[in-house]
Amino acid sequence: MDRRDFLKALPFIPMAVRSMDLNTFAQATRALKPGEKMPVLFMGHGSPMNAIEDNEFTAAWEKTARDLPVPKAVLCISAHWLTRGTYVTAMEKPPTIHDFGGFPKELFDVQYPAPGSPAMAEETIRTLKSITAQPDDHDWGLDHGAWSVIRRMYPKADVPVLQLSIDFHRPPQWHYDLGRELAPLREKGVLILASGNMVHNLRKVAFDRINGPEYGFDWAMEMKAKFAKHIRERNHAPLIDYTSMGEAAKLAIPTPDHYYPLLYALGLQEKTDEAVLFNDKAVAGSLTMTSVRLG
Repeated sequence: MDRRDFLKALPFIPMAVRSMDLNTFAQATRALKPGEKMPVLFMGHGSPMNAIEDNEFTAAWEKTARDLPVPKAVLCISAHWLTRGTYVTAMEKPPTIHDFGGFPKELFDVQYPAPGSPAMAEETIRTLKSITAQPDDHDWGLDHGAWSVIRRMYPKADVPVLQLSIDFHRPPQWHYDLGRELAPLREKGVLILASGNMVHNLRKVAFDRINGPEYGFDWAMEMKAKFAKHIRERNHAPLIDYTSMGEAAKLAIPTPDHYYPLLYALGLQEKTDEAVLFNDKAVAGSLTMTSVRLG
């Protein structure tokens, strides 16, 4: 007996469900339940090539999406949209931004045509009480910190995607606190996805080890372990004051652009949100792909 015959044999299953195809049936069973909060994600996005290559990291992104309820929208805080002030993309059709160089044409050919949501942009702006965020309906779109990950999670591009910019002139605590303000969106079916890398020092990349097995310099492995320990123990204070963690931290975070997204995610952690780490590996000596699911 195949699945369709099996469903027809069950009189308590509504006819609308019996007639669904497999993909629609799977999506329906993953719908957000009343009162259920969406989890929060921090994704170590690494090389833009992860957008088109199949590896253990991209497989974990895809599995994460399968394990989640289907979101009404994805709000991404990407390391690659740094601004003075805070902005939210508010266009109907955000363009795919190829904000990198030196990669094969195949990567530049990628388009990720996920819709935007001006209405959700307005909702996000209203949710941020401590600042006056601004809608952006023409300057930005989806940068590779967003689409390289999200296209692996939602390849049909059928979930609206927005981006929240990072005001790069603000201190770490400010970003952590602003992340906390986004909490009401979780209850409205929005998946908040922060995208960066905890350890990210491109000047120290071991180019001869890019495609090999896990490899991290001593300082990178030291910080990878410290970050994981503090996250698992919900000890956010040293993660906010990361410059106090010594010379290894200065090497791991020479600039905070790829680190700040983590603070938004941690700011959203609630008492009942367990932190689950995955992709917790170092690559090319000076990068880590560590990702975190909260909730």
